Amino acid sequence: MSEMIVVDKEQFQSLPASIATARIYHAQAFGDLSGAVKFSQQALELLPEEDLVRRGVAAGLLACSYWANGDLEEAYQTFINVKAGHETVGSSFFASAITIGLADIRVAQGRLLDAARLFEDTIQRAFQQDESLVAVIADLYLGWSMIKLEQNDLEAAKLHLVKSRELGDKAELTDWRYRWYIAQARIEEALGNLDKSLDLFHESERLFLRTARPDLRPIAALKARVWIVQGRLSDARNWVQEQRLSVNDDLSYLHEFEHITLARILMAGFSKNQIENAISEAMGLLERLLKAAEKGGRIGSMIEILLLQALAYETLDNISSASVPLEHALALAEPEGYIRIFADEGVPMARLLSNTASKGIMTDYIGKLLAVNEVPSSSSSTAGNLVEPLSQREQEVLQLVARGFSNREISERLYLALTTVKGHNSNIFGKLQVKSRTEAIVRARELGLIS
Repeated sequence: MSEMIVVDKEQFQSLPASIATARIYHAQAFGDLSGAVKFSQQALELLPEEDLVRRGVAAGLLACSYWANGDLEEAYQTFINVKAGHETVGSSFFASAITIGLADIRVAQGRLLDAARLFEDTIQRAFQQDESLVAVIADLYLGWSMIKLEQNDLEAAKLHLVKSRELGDKAELTDWRYRWYIAQARIEEALGNLDKSLDLFHESERLFLRTARPDLRPIAALKARVWIVQGRLSDARNWVQEQRLSVNDDLSYLHEFEHITLARILMAGFSKNQIENAISEAMGLLERLLKAAEKGGRIGSMIEILLLQALAYETLDNISSASVPLEHALALAEPEGYIRIFADEGVPMARLLSNTASKGIMTDYIGKLLAVNEVPSSSSSTAGNLVEPLSQREQEVLQLVARGFSNREISERLYLALTTVKGHNSNIFGKLQVKSRTEAIVRARELGLIS
């Protein structure tokens, strides 16, 4: 038997650590998060303490595995240690790049202000160092843009995205590009340009590159959310089938965003077509998601889940029950300056917010949210000329009737059951003392309720 010849003994001795590192990538690629953690820890045990560069790679992969698994604080602290190691060896590029992961984790924890400070401080320091950090700065501006979007500072969000594009193109980045298109799509969505948003999401799919960074908001799920707003529920349901999503799935942080999207689809299906059991299935799923997010300290997810719980009760016209999750969401969101997460829910959320403010709860904050939603106020002439004034929701329905929308179209736009819309019409006719839509429109114009 021939004897093995070792040409480079130092490289041979490091082979076990190299194999363990390769296994990390393999485990992550197949969604084996526990295996990724195991092999990351194994690589760190095998690598010499003085080999800071390779240890930094293994520790960075470990942090990404913790992150994907929803162990956010453990991921954050691991990234902090990785950053310190890169700073020790003078690698300002990788030390600055770690900030992106740190800030994203803070966003998931609902700490928007901390994340914004991380982005801003690192950008300032990076500009003072060297030109090799251009690529990192492009990514930092991208993340900062999305925080500005959530805080409804649309001009700053667009400006940061322009800066990101200028620097990213200059650095000829790869995986940054698809994420830039996602960010631009989200801004267009906030502006109501849904078709343009979908075009940008399609482009981001074409450019998508998988990395060790966990893909927690898949592009397909983002598209499904736009389809919901557009009323394209068949497309959204096709996505559910393709992903094999179910309300009975085991929950994980890696698929949390997709399951929240599934709940949205179920709620929209109930509102539009009165699909049997859809609302109860959505509420059951949301309750499970809330417990998981709360246990993991994922305040960002908790706020959205609580909002959806409130909207589910609103769909059933149970406004009193909706107040509990809504007030919880407001308490979590107000200190960090969340705006768009409420504003993007449209008229149903505006109705709930108005009801909450009428009870003297968080009136200043709700005032900011309603300013974005542009909630129509009650007309003073209504009370003066009607035996009983129209409710906020009845005024909304009346405005759509006057614009020629059918009952089904109104139910889709306001996310109400068709029978609920018909009930509102009946109330409107009674209060206006008319018997038809045409008579209602004429009478409403006489009273100054519509123009």
